[in-house]
Amino acid sequence: MSDDGPPVRQGRDESAEERADRRWVEMLQEVRVAQTGAQILFGFLLSVAFTPRFQHLGAFDKGAYVVTVVLGALATGALIAPVAFHRFLEGRGLKPQLVTAASRLITVGVVLLALTVGSALVLLLRVVTGSGLAYGIAGAVMAWFAACWLLIPWLLLRRGERRR
Repeated sequence: MSDDGPPVRQGRDESAEERADRRWVEMLQEVRVAQTGAQILFGFLLSVAFTPRFQHLGAFDKGAYVVTVVLGALATGALIAPVAFHRFLEGRGLKPQLVTAASRLITVGVVLLALTVGSALVLLLRVVTGSGLAYGIAGAVMAWFAACWLLIPWLLLRRGERRR
């Protein structure tokens, strides 16, 4: 007798439309978190240019700021795009295509958000520490993101595939 428990049922008994509806609701829940973080970070970044200390930054730091703001704008746009897609495509029988396109944009948005955070860390830590330590810390944070967002899910996927 096996102690693996009952057999795991593969898949769901749902139509393509039901699957698209379920995936859409799941994606909206996921993207709400990322959207909020991206919007708050982007708003904060926009305000930095209007502080007195900003005028004293060197050319490199001002360039890093521009890159960071642009990355933040791109992340925000990509993470909000599924809402615009839904507005244009709602009721046209294209939910599976909407889900696929939105999923890709959310992935791009999350990558851009990670790059925004990394770039913001470099900028902030360069100003605070005045040293190359900023790159090491930002690199460690980006490695942490990669582990949490890519490595751990990949390991779970591999483990699940081995069990099948």
